[in-house]
Amino acid sequence: MKVAVVGGGSWGTALSVHCARAGHEVVLWAREPEVVEGVNRERRNPLFLPEVTLPPGLTAEGDVAQAVSAAEVVFFVVPVQFARGVLREMKAALPVQAVLVSASKGIEVASLSRMDEVVAQELGLEPERFVALSGPTFAREVAAGLPAAAVLAGRSPSSLRMLQEAFSTPSFRLYRSADVVGVELAGALKNVIAIAGGMATGLGLGHNALAALLTRGLHEIARLGVRLGGQPETFRGLAGMGDLVLTCTGALSRNRAVGERLGRGEPLEQVLSGREVAEGVPTARAAAALARKNQVEMPITFAVEAILDQRLSPREAVTALMTRSLKEELE
Repeated sequence: MKVAVVGGGSWGTALSVHCARAGHEVVLWAREPEVVEGVNRERRNPLFLPEVTLPPGLTAEGDVAQAVSAAEVVFFVVPVQFARGVLREMKAALPVQAVLVSASKGIEVASLSRMDEVVAQELGLEPERFVALSGPTFAREVAAGLPAAAVLAGRSPSSLRMLQEAFSTPSFRLYRSADVVGVELAGALKNVIAIAGGMATGLGLGHNALAALLTRGLHEIARLGVRLGGQPETFRGLAGMGDLVLTCTGALSRNRAVGERLGRGEPLEQVLSGREVAEGVPTARAAAALARKNQVEMPITFAVEAILDQRLSPREAVTALMTRSLKEELE
């Protein structure tokens, strides 16, 4: 199968490696010329996961239209806030039968749109040709071939089965779901809670606090997700609880690392100065706006937003959360 992976960061590189190892012909699009040259000449991505030797069957391309022009499946791995521009660049070249699999986790700040909505608006893609990929998957571990599982969410059972069979391997197990809304929101919102979890670690609040934050974070993720049309079961699955546990506790989590550095007192500008994108930062603002719009209480998300906007310090946010009015657990 001919596969295009649009986005040459860590996760795009890891997915390219996985797809090539699964026996597919893969073209990786990257905007950075040094990535394209490194992949094609040295079999390495010099900027992202440089320690990984890339397998045969994987090439790189600097023109996104050229990269997708012959693809049967396109994995889209561009940060959500930059997605529209790239989608417009590839629109004319996208084959009419290609399935687009979004592995981007976030909510667009300007429009409060999920990726399925952004793709529909920009490409006019039929809902059956869009699939969301999400779950507890650190790029470095997937690229190393360590065992992992994720979920494919879409509206076409036949497309989901095709993708599941084509891209499942002994080290990467894929499940199917019909809940596009729930899977996308779970993948996006867990990054916000991961920033909060990192702050708890950076502040030295201990394991009890982190466990409570993770549990209450899942509760508010599910509350907004169900209000917006997601299924409750989704938030207890791989895209929900699974990804939340990984991102809040794993040392490889960018969003957790951002929160930890903020908790230790580093300024936000310094924390975000690296090359890697932490999707939870813009998504915190989008999630808070969606919650207010839909009258959903999300105290942890609101606290993260206030910290990012410098209206509260991490320590003040802890006090505010711990002294909220007392209530039933499931309220």
